Amino acid sequence: MTTTTGELIIEPAGGTTCAAGTALSVSNTPNTPSADGGSSLAEDVKLRRAVEALRSGVPSRDAVAITGSGQSAIEDRFAGLMERTAAGTPGGLLIGGGFGSGKSHLLEHLSVLALEQGCTVSRVVISKETPLHDPAKVLAAALSSAVTKGRPRPALEEAAAALDLDGREYLELLRWASSADSGLNERFAVTLDLFARLRHRDATYANTLVRFWSGDPVPMPELRRRVRDLGLPRPVLSPVKAKELAVQRLRFAARLLAAAGSRGWVILFDEVELIGRYSLLQRARSYAEIARWTKGQHGGQGTPLAAVLAMTDDFEAAVITGRRDRDVVPEKLHAKGTAEAAELAVLAQRGMQVIDREMHLLAPPDDTELDQVYTRLKQLHGEVFGWEPPDVVGLERLGANRMRQYVRAWINEWDLLRLDPRHRPDTRLTEIVSNYTEDPDLERANSSPED
Repeated sequence: MTTTTGELIIEPAGGTTCAAGTALSVSNTPNTPSADGGSSLAEDVKLRRAVEALRSGVPSRDAVAITGSGQSAIEDRFAGLMERTAAGTPGGLLIGGGFGSGKSHLLEHLSVLALEQGCTVSRVVISKETPLHDPAKVLAAALSSAVTKGRPRPALEEAAAALDLDGREYLELLRWASSADSGLNERFAVTLDLFARLRHRDATYANTLVRFWSGDPVPMPELRRRVRDLGLPRPVLSPVKAKELAVQRLRFAARLLAAAGSRGWVILFDEVELIGRYSLLQRARSYAEIARWTKGQHGGQGTPLAAVLAMTDDFEAAVITGRRDRDVVPEKLHAKGTAEAAELAVLAQRGMQVIDREMHLLAPPDDTELDQVYTRLKQLHGEVFGWEPPDVVGLERLGANRMRQYVRAWINEWDLLRLDPRHRPDTRLTEIVSNYTEDPDLERANSSPED
């Protein structure tokens, strides 16, 4: 058996190979539903869905529920973060692990924990379409994926509809939005007041106001006319930059969700290592965002907003040290000679320090955890496919191997043995190296006039 740190290759007898995630075209019927009908069938489908997700290495909710996380230290830190968030102290965590080590799996597990505690949860995958350094696009992704247990999506619209306009929570939200301490543009207090007055009288325009909170523009002439028609004082609406408005929307949305009963808004960021493929300036802005999210700067005291960011654990060595970002980033920014660039340099350095010193690494699975997961999966495979799976070897237990690799090896070997009991699977690993090469397409897709 050859082992490296990458993906699985399944090698059947005879030398033919296929990727571990390849579907096996199995047509066997799962266990027949019992007399209770729909509920039994739904459970069978749920279990089958979990097996398919685990076979493919996809951290679905069903798969995560079966295997758990095995990351008790990070769970404890997350529990503390949830307590502080519910108390109005924003903050964040940065978690790290190798390719396939279970970062996405852990984020899904943490999302379940947060939902069970009554929080609103969003999942944001960093990509070309959703760059970390663009608050407007992050806001759009976070709101489109936001969910609160027991309520349908979209979460912000549902929260607005659920607001008790005669209750203390709404009055406190309006008082906060109207205060100088909130740091919000006057648009938020004005639109919130209008929403309360028009929610039942003009649902169409009330929905326009909610869409403004979600990121859409609101025409100023119409807004002023609505205020005038209601006999309200003429508002002073000062101009605000789009980037700053997006940050204010994040803060306002977290407060609105809380006013409607949520214990806090938790945003889970996956594949943050993509920032390594940005240009130097965009990397600098992304480092600054890591600092802001982990230090709670996007929320401000009293705002129940939390973030968990996941990235590969070799990022510091490959990018921050490998490209000398610690020296080059602040040097390039200070050379611009502007106060804005100097502030960005400070935040970027702080973000790089978070990556270097405050990343919480995923713990590799120990023998006890491997035994427990193996036993669960063996039972699950038998239930789903109606057979008695034999014991399989899978992978040699080495510290460099990841849980996803063990899981996929076991499931693929059971799949092959179920089709041919005489077969003797030979599971191997091939290395997949993280790619941090700068991609000009990413810069062009996400450039702004400031670039």
